Amino acid sequence: MNTAEPRMSNLFKQLGLDDSDQAIADFIVGHQLPTDVVICDAPFWDASQRQFIVEQMKADAPWALIIDALNESLHEDATKAKSGL
Repeated sequence: MNTAEPRMSNLFKQLGLDDSDQAIADFIVGHQLPTDVVICDAPFWDASQRQFIVEQMKADAPWALIIDALNESLHEDATKAKSGL
């Protein structure tokens, strides 16, 4: 059982990604998604990462809030473009 506190750095660690602040910022900038692609369908996840995200979201687990925050960050450019900002 994973007892890590749900934070963005711990989510990245859980997903097997670099969890440093700079790596997280770089990931978000480099992996922006169009508005019609949901986070679990993003092409950059491997099967286990995708499974973790889907399971956490379906269970409305504590990680779901952090995954939602990552989802918003990954859609920031598309949302701004759509709203004209």
